Amino acid sequence: MIDALAQIVPVAKDGLWHAVLIFLRVGAAFAVLPVFGERSIPQNIRLVLALAMTVILLPMTETATSLVMDRLPVTWLMVSEAIIGLAFGLSIRLMIIALQVAGSIAANATSLSQIFGASPMVEAQPAIGQLLVVAGLTIAVIADLHLRLIEAVLLTYEIFPPGAAMGGAQLGEWGTGTVARSFSLGFTLAAPFVVASFIYNLALGAINKAMPQLMVVLVGAPAITAAGLGLLMLCAPLMLQFWLTALNARLAAPFGG
Repeated sequence: MIDALAQIVPVAKDGLWHAVLIFLRVGAAFAVLPVFGERSIPQNIRLVLALAMTVILLPMTETATSLVMDRLPVTWLMVSEAIIGLAFGLSIRLMIIALQVAGSIAANATSLSQIFGASPMVEAQPAIGQLLVVAGLTIAVIADLHLRLIEAVLLTYEIFPPGAAMGGAQLGEWGTGTVARSFSLGFTLAAPFVVASFIYNLALGAINKAMPQLMVVLVGAPAITAAGLGLLMLCAPLMLQFWLTALNARLAAPFGG
């Protein structure tokens, strides 16, 4: 029996190190990923989800990790895995920030942020932004976000095998481009509200020029509020559909082309 245990220990040790390396990448990503990394989810639940994802990925990535275990220092492997996982998680997290940016722009353009105020959630934002974020997360979960995440994490092992890491200049260039594309997406989603606000202010200026004695602000405030709510009702499904397509594209190429 002692001989059998002596043969099992090296295998178990290698398997444990493989699991640790995978958990470092998955755990760093799960700290910031949408849905699974939300602040409203308790940390112990997030830990269990990261461990479950590690168990799922272990048989599919064991070959990739075993090739570098004997060639690279353990410290370098641990640091590089955590950096890759965090970069991947932030890349997907920026899609949620795009919804928040769209909600903030839409609320400010239609004066709804002052009426409804900030949401009571952890991240203070206008009510429209919170509505878009909750709806976006719900649609992503319905569209099998967990399966897309598994595919995306496996893709990161093809792009950055264990032990590989982006250089500082490359990481900075990729991060700047990813942030820029996310903010551009947010502005694109809020474009109908910006156009409506421009038309409203243009009409308000023309009316004020023609009738200086009229309190156009008091007359126009209910109009822009009603128009903003109506525009949200009409555009929200299209905005979320467009955002979901962009999210799937980001999951298919989390580190760009």
